[in-house]
Order: sequence, then C-alpha cells, then structure tokens
Amino acid sequence: MYDILGIGNAIVDVVAPAEHSFLSKHDMHPGSMTLIDADRAEALYAAMPPGAETSGGSAANTCAVAAALGSRVAFLGKVAGDQLGGVFRHDITAAGVHFPTAPLAEGAPTARCLILVTPDGQRTMNTFLGACVAFTEHDVDTALVGHATVTYLEGYLFDPPAAQAAFRRAAKAARAAQRQVALSLSDAFCVNRHRDAFRGLLPDVDILFANEAEVCALYEVNDFREAVDAARTDVSIAALTQSESGSVIVRGRETVRVRAAPAVLVDSTGAGDAYAAGFLAAYTRGRDLGVCGRLGSLAAAEVISHYGARPQADLREMADAVI
Repeated sequence: MYDILGIGNAIVDVVAPAEHSFLSKHDMHPGSMTLIDADRAEALYAAMPPGAETSGGSAANTCAVAAALGSRVAFLGKVAGDQLGGVFRHDITAAGVHFPTAPLAEGAPTARCLILVTPDGQRTMNTFLGACVAFTEHDVDTALVGHATVTYLEGYLFDPPAAQAAFRRAAKAARAAQRQVALSLSDAFCVNRHRDAFRGLLPDVDILFANEAEVCALYEVNDFREAVDAARTDVSIAALTQSESGSVIVRGRETVRVRAAPAVLVDSTGAGDAYAAGFLAAYTRGRDLGVCGRLGSLAAAEVISHYGARPQADLREMADAVI
C-alpha cells in the first residue's frame, strides 16, 4: 500500500529570516540545534521575525517531499490535541501523507521548531519537543509497517527510551513482513548521545543515511573514508552526504559517487531530509543507486533554493525525468 512509512518527531516548523545580531542577542550558536523548554520556546517565538509555519520534523519533511515526488507515503508521530496539533495534521495530510496516529490525550503541547535562517543560508534551530517525545512502541502500527516497502526511522526521535523501543518494534515488524528499514542519524549531537544504541540497531537497518560529521561520529573516526568503509560492512546500503561535494553511496564492494546538483543556497533546512526522500522515491521504484542518489541530490537542491524544508517546484516532473 505504501512505498515509505516515516516514523519521527511530529513538529510544527516556524522558519524565519534573521540577522546574526539576533542570534547573538539570544545566545544562539549559528548552525546549532538546541533543545529548549516551554518558557524559552514562548519567549523566542514572541521575539522572532514573522515566519512560515508548516508541519515538520525530519522524517515528516522526508515524507512530504517523497509524496511530492509521487511516492505513496505514511507517517507516524505524536502531536497533542491542541491548535498546533491540528495545524500539523491538516498540513501533512494536505501534502499527500497518510497520518493515522492518535493525538496525545493529555500532557505536553505539540512540539515546535523555531528556525532562524541567516543571510548566508545557515539555519539555527531551537526545538521544543513537547508531545512528540510521548511516542512509544504502542504507537507503532505494525500492520502499517507490513504494508510499507521501507520504514524510515528518524534519529532525532531516538532520545527517549520509549522511542528506542518503538524503533526496535518497527524494525522487528518490518523483518517479519520481509520489508526494509532505513535509518537517518539526523545529527552528530544525536549520535554522540546514543552511539552504542545506534550501533546496536544497525543489524536491523538496510539503508543508512548520514552526513560526513554524523557517520564519523558513529564510528569515532576523523577520516571520512574510514567511516565509509566501516558503514559498508555494517549495513546493506549507506548513502552518505558531503554537502556541496555530493554524496557517496556504498553497497558491499560497490561505490557510487554522485555530484551535488547545482543550486543557489538560500536555506539549508531540510537538505538531508529531501535527499533521503529523493533516494527512497527512486529506490522503492527499483532504480539503481546512481539514479537514487541523483534524485536525492536534485530534491535537496530544490529545497535549499528557498526558505523552508518543503518543495515549491513541481517535483513530479523532476521525478519522471530522472526515474
């Protein structure tokens, strides 16, 4: 029924342009991702310049881009039964993504990520996780996992023990249904906190997505080539990105190098999410690794050419031309 099932943080993204002076004034390190509490979230939201609000979260962005590329997509993630939860549900459903997860009945409000984009295209994220960390193994629809070609797991969700149990249940259900599992490491911050747990999950992972910093953190090395070789032995496929240098995709002894697609960088938010979407959209249609990487690069190039992590161009034409 579905090409891709994403499991991750259900977050409302608020993306706004900002000067470096705004970051300094509010004690932000450019390019960082910082977890904040509810009070900090309210204060920053009130101080931010006007921005766009959309359903977000890394895996949710991947799902929305994949749907725009013509894939059949579903998503599991937790929101509250509040106004922002309604915004998330309406927005992701309108993007063509099936979202069956029941809202959190009581507790924390819906999560939000406040993203400041400086003139150099760098994004600085302040994330209040709220309800999304209440996702547990009981929220994993194992029947839905069985109906998806690939279940895509978001590393950002990996922090709570309950979410780690959810990942393991999803992976087990995928194995039982002879489906595949993809994992995004999401951020070196996540890897450094949960390196052993990530490594323990790899035997159940078919496709690993990571950038250079993340995969080097996973294997505790400084040499990207060494990390690539380590990933080659741990997973069936590793798709490893290097920003403007493109990506390296390995499968066993096979190595495919893909150039980055030309783009004018406006906002790097969601580049890795879009790359994974393009890759999986081609992969689930049976295309070779070179085509998968090419569509991933094109999707990422489109997303970074404007503010926000969602595409503005018609990606169906792009997908049809590449696939």
